Amino acid sequence: MEIKQLIAEAIKEAIDKAYPGVDTGLDYEALLEVPPDSKMGDFAFPCFRLSKSLRMGPPMIAGKLCENFDKPALCSAQAVGGYLNFFLNRENFARDTLQAVMAAPEKWGGGKDGEGKTVCLDYSSINIAKRFHIGHLSTTMIGNSLRRIYDFLGWKTVSINHLGDWGTQFGKMICAYKKWGVKEEVEKGGVDEMTRLYVKFHEEAKENPALEDEGRAWFKKIEDGDEEALEVFNWFKEVTLRDAMKVYDTLGVSFDSYAGESFYMDKMGRVIDELNEKGLLVDSDGAKVVDLEAYKMPPIIIIKSDGATIYATRDLAAMLYRKDTYNFDKCLYVVAYQQDLHFRQCFKTIELMGHEWYKDLEHVSFGMVSYEGQTLSTREGRVVYLEDLLNRAQEKALDIIKDKSPNLENKEDVARQVGIGAVVYSTLQNNRIKDIDFWWDRALNFEGDTGPYVQYTYARCCSVMRKAGDMTAAPDYSALCDDEAQYILRLLTRFPEDVRAACKTNEPFMITRAVTDIAKAYNKFYYEHRILDGEEGEKAARVLLTDAVRHVIKTGLFLIGMEAPERM
Repeated sequence: MEIKQLIAEAIKEAIDKAYPGVDTGLDYEALLEVPPDSKMGDFAFPCFRLSKSLRMGPPMIAGKLCENFDKPALCSAQAVGGYLNFFLNRENFARDTLQAVMAAPEKWGGGKDGEGKTVCLDYSSINIAKRFHIGHLSTTMIGNSLRRIYDFLGWKTVSINHLGDWGTQFGKMICAYKKWGVKEEVEKGGVDEMTRLYVKFHEEAKENPALEDEGRAWFKKIEDGDEEALEVFNWFKEVTLRDAMKVYDTLGVSFDSYAGESFYMDKMGRVIDELNEKGLLVDSDGAKVVDLEAYKMPPIIIIKSDGATIYATRDLAAMLYRKDTYNFDKCLYVVAYQQDLHFRQCFKTIELMGHEWYKDLEHVSFGMVSYEGQTLSTREGRVVYLEDLLNRAQEKALDIIKDKSPNLENKEDVARQVGIGAVVYSTLQNNRIKDIDFWWDRALNFEGDTGPYVQYTYARCCSVMRKAGDMTAAPDYSALCDDEAQYILRLLTRFPEDVRAACKTNEPFMITRAVTDIAKAYNKFYYEHRILDGEEGEKAARVLLTDAVRHVIKTGLFLIGMEAPERM
């Protein structure tokens, strides 16, 4: 059901009646506006764009169209100045909207827009032998939400965790482990123990610089495929991922591929050969680069002066591999905005190599993360590890639940849903390029624009449904003609547009905003109207509206990576 489309068709019919044979060439649906005040109508059509083709003033056009508009079951029309304002038939609008939503409530807003298309999503991209910190939260949750949104719209999604698993630091790690490490302690301590060994290496190297050479030698063994070096190296990866999986499982995040930088080491030859063949590699102080000066960018280094490759070479190899393997229609890189130049360089290089699909590569950038007013700094001790953050969120949520709902069953499980939800919501509540400053009191507030507030609204809807029981009466949709109910209905009809807009712009916050608006609108309706009072048909209509809201909020929360507790 597309209300705007139906009104646009009715406008065309009115124009054809009033001005036979005239083709304005305009997209009437695109021109429809939502007035700032509902007293001016539910939709408005500005007639100014018609003046040229109809050779008439906008107020006169609006009046003539109003005379020829005849869709009482859909809406009434009123000419005001140069606008044609439309007032929906409220009872029919309520009936049509709720019947459309409840025909397949779990799928409302979804579709087959992406059927037959594939999107690769590169996100999270944690580093081996390092703990997952709050700085990884944005990429992880934006990527996870986009995967769900694209899935919901029928795309085939391929989620990729491009691990940071290459560099001399891994040779140093192996060297430290061989000298001071104990396997059982690494197995038990995980990334924390590996970090301790890495710190010890650097402390010892200050007194014994020869250790640096030993570290480089171990990395050379990794590069050369030495069996012992690879065994330890791969074990480090296993231990890191095992630790990371705890966080991913808590957040409800998963991946189809964990192919990181090391996976592309034997695939860089193709990049270098192709760049050479196309005359794109040039010498620069002993290094091999692609000159991008004509595009107002510094050169992209492909081979350093010492003969080594860098991560840009591996990213180019990954792009070629992903196109060959998945034949994607889109490939998204959910990476902080500081890497904007890097991706512009890589995408331009793919274009210069003659690959038309460079247009399908997109950097989905996001802003900085700070914690309670302070920027994160590992060196200065201002680092918040994600596992600690999520644990603390659940503890705080449990304290609030014990205080506000001491008789609630399954407190711990609800605290998990609310605490994790608060963190996720605070990450996705604004445009992704906006910097995030995480504050506990703000995130765990049950009022206003917070995750717990939306979850509480869902739980309230569930409570109403439990109290209502089985409703057998036919809904009397005239009970939903009040302003509060009509506003909710408009938000429900807009939800599919919000989902598609979020997909088109790769902005999950559009769905966060949509479900927050629905929650606010429902709570206003809840306080203004006695849902379970009145005639049976009236109650049935208000309960049906509640049920629709319940389903759409749950869908929206799922799309941004949150759970919906039925009791709070």
